[in-house]
Formats: sequence, C-alpha cells, structure tokens
Amino acid sequence: MSMHRNTRTRTALLFCLAAALLPQVALAHPGDHAGGFAAGLAHPLTGADHVLAMLAVGMWSAQLGMASAWALPVGFLLTMALGGALAIAGVALPGGELGIALSVVFLGAMIARDRRLTMSIAMPVAVAFALLHGHAHAVALPAHADPLAYGIGVLFATALLQLAGIGAGRVAAIPGGVPLLRASGAAIAIAGLYVSVHVLRFV
Repeated sequence: MSMHRNTRTRTALLFCLAAALLPQVALAHPGDHAGGFAAGLAHPLTGADHVLAMLAVGMWSAQLGMASAWALPVGFLLTMALGGALAIAGVALPGGELGIALSVVFLGAMIARDRRLTMSIAMPVAVAFALLHGHAHAVALPAHADPLAYGIGVLFATALLQLAGIGAGRVAAIPGGVPLLRASGAAIAIAGLYVSVHVLRFV
C-alpha cells in the first residue's frame, strides 16, 4: 500500500515537472514559426492566472472524485476551444481578464473548502470560466499565425497543466494530504485575489 502511494506521489511530481519544463520544450522547436504550435504551447505558461487556474481545475477534479477527475478537465478543454473560436470570429467577451482572475479565486476556494459539488453544478461553472480562458488565448494569437497549430499547442499545454493538477490532487490520498491540498487551494485563491485587485486597478 505504501509503495502504491509512493508511486502516485512520484507520478504527481513528474506531471508537475513536465509542466514546469514546457517553456523549454516550446523553445526547442527551431522550425516552428512565431504563431505555430510552439507559440501556442508556451502561451498558457506566460500568465500566472492561467497556470494557477489550470492546475486548480485538475486539483479540484481529483478532489471531486474519479468520474469528475476526467469529465471536468475534458469539458474545460472543449469549451476553451469554443472560446478561442469565438475570439477568432471577432466575438467579444467583456470583462475577460477579471473573469479569469476570479476563476482562480473560485477554484482555489473550492479546493480550500473541499466543496464536492455535483457535476450538474461544477461543470457549468467550469465551462463558463473556460470560455474566458480560451477567448483570451485566441486574442493573443500572433499576426499571420496558424490558428489551428497555435490552438492545438494551447490545448496541449493546458491539458498537461490539468494533468499536473490531477496528480497534485492525489496528495489527498496520503496521510496528512487533505490539509496540504486544502492549504494549496487557499494559496491559489489568495493569488487570484491579488491578480483580481491588480486587474481592477487598470479597469
């Protein structure tokens, strides 16, 4: 049993390491142009709010249970793609930056409070935030970029961050892991509040 728990802990750490190394991986594609797959792969890692939100989605999913551990991140990714398509089509989503910051606050608070919402509630909330995240990524699409390659890169990086979050969420299965996970959620929520205040200062 102890060996199984150690294996899960190592897996979580490997996911986190993979997420941390993504910028270096993105830069290791010399043939990729400024707006291709590598640019999309790197973009989600350029903002702390995006990184924290994606990690939190994974952590909260793991906390909600096995079925939700995959349904929520997949739903989030699909809705992000829709948000990106709306941005490319010229559809504006007002208040996007503040909404993204508040998504970090909300997700962190859910983890900190160990709120096990049903999927009928958790999924609509998550996809609403996913629209904003996907829209923001597409708005940052470089000029003359390949939207498809860039979008695939963004979704791939996002999926890795969510996997890292799911791996980190497994810490709840080890002794003393639940308080650690909840403390991590509180730290994420506080970081989201800081970003929210910063955004409001420039509104």
